[in-house]
Amino acid sequence: MELLHSGKVRDVYLDLATDELILVASDRISVYDVVLPTPIPDKGAILTRLSLWWFTQLAGIVPDHVVSATDVPAEWAGRAIRCKRLRMVPVECVARGYLAGSGTSQYNATGGVSGVSLPDGLVEGSRLPEPIFTPTTKAAVGDHDEPMTMDEVRGEVGPNLATELVEVTLEIYRRGAALAAERGIIIADTKIEVGLDEHGKLTLGDELLTPDSSRFWPADTWSPGSAQPSLDKQFVRDWAAGTGWDKKPLAPPVPDDVVAATRARYVEVYERLTGERWA
Repeated sequence: MELLHSGKVRDVYLDLATDELILVASDRISVYDVVLPTPIPDKGAILTRLSLWWFTQLAGIVPDHVVSATDVPAEWAGRAIRCKRLRMVPVECVARGYLAGSGTSQYNATGGVSGVSLPDGLVEGSRLPEPIFTPTTKAAVGDHDEPMTMDEVRGEVGPNLATELVEVTLEIYRRGAALAAERGIIIADTKIEVGLDEHGKLTLGDELLTPDSSRFWPADTWSPGSAQPSLDKQFVRDWAAGTGWDKKPLAPPVPDDVVAATRARYVEVYERLTGERWA
């Protein structure tokens, strides 16, 4: 195995015997594009298993990168996926169905998000009239993703692929959100990563609809007008913001109670979505 890349959460290895990639999800957690020094136990395994579940649920929309979830080195069993090599699209594909986070800040300043105009009178937590595509740049570790307009996306990848990115991202969001709603969970927004396979076909990579890449809210507590209770890493973002940290490396260590509460949220969303007990 050859280590090709170590990201904020995942490490990518090349299997020199097969020319396939091994994607390993660590227990690292990042907020504000900075990796915190304290891991969240089981996080990598939860992200891997939940992504695999979603890939199966949404298989009819677009192919994914999974070759095998079991044919991986023993030391990474349960948190690794053997996958196809892709030429990754240099755009973070984000779908929003609700106003939250940086989307609220953009809306308050401009009346829209990523160049998409929205109705007057929306507040933090408001449901949007329909899901919107709000892409960002794909920043390196330590840098910040920046909003992109559709004109910028077309200039980056071309008009045909840009249209396909919008269609695939919104369909994944719509179907994923509908399935989650049946289980009492709101998916406020999500980010996906896609690439092109050896034949130039658009293919899902990385993770899918996890607490690292999405905002999950309990439907029974949704109340627009303020920040919503979350079942994702927003809990850690809120803790970090309250420490006075300047959001630059080095980040402060995470207290044990915050670690435990974060892990509990990841386990809860996994169990509620999949219907499976986390062992």
